Amino acid sequence: MTTIAANLQVVRSRIARAARAAHRPESDIELLAVSKTWPAGRIIEAYADGQHAFGESYAQEAVIKITEVESLLARTGAPLRDLEWHFIGPVQSNKTRAIAKRFAWVHCVEREKTAVRLNDARPDGMPPLNVCIEVNVSGEASKRGIAPGGELALARAVARLPRLRLRGLMAIPEPTTDAGLQRRRFARLREMRDRLNAEGLALDTLSMGMSDDLESAILEGATIVRVGTAIFGQRAG
Repeated sequence: MTTIAANLQVVRSRIARAARAAHRPESDIELLAVSKTWPAGRIIEAYADGQHAFGESYAQEAVIKITEVESLLARTGAPLRDLEWHFIGPVQSNKTRAIAKRFAWVHCVEREKTAVRLNDARPDGMPPLNVCIEVNVSGEASKRGIAPGGELALARAVARLPRLRLRGLMAIPEPTTDAGLQRRRFARLREMRDRLNAEGLALDTLSMGMSDDLESAILEGATIVRVGTAIFGQRAG
């Protein structure tokens, strides 16, 4: 068993235990392997162990890597239809077209202008781009994300765009070992999602929780956990 395969086994076990503690089916929670800065070969290793959803943050690096991974898998006859790419970094205006063309998900929409650019750049014939609105639940000045209270107006604007599909909310709270604080931050995002649904929006996704706090996130309703270090190790760059 490779190191990545062993790490994936550990992470999947953590997810399963947290799901049981939350009285939720494990199938409700998707593991997103954050592969940013890691080479294509590491992604292939994870794919061979059954991991099919990968998160990237740097558009230029990601486009090269996606092409390489898909080419390598095509040579083996592996099906590419189950390979899913998620963009989890800031959407720069000059990278919008590449992101809209090569990714199935964008987790970090924080402005209507960004959503409009993604909508306009999504090619004809492709399914709508799945998007999450990023919320700054911890109120840190250094963090991206819309401030709590602005999510309803932004959600309504995104939901009107025909080439996007608004799926839910995303957050990256401040790092802390305080499990109670972790849960309060994640609960806040869940409550926002519930209020948006009460306003007529149909959101099914909470993208929250990473290597150090995925258990707290799952207890508060996470449907996607974004895990990098616990799978691939410390970042390569």
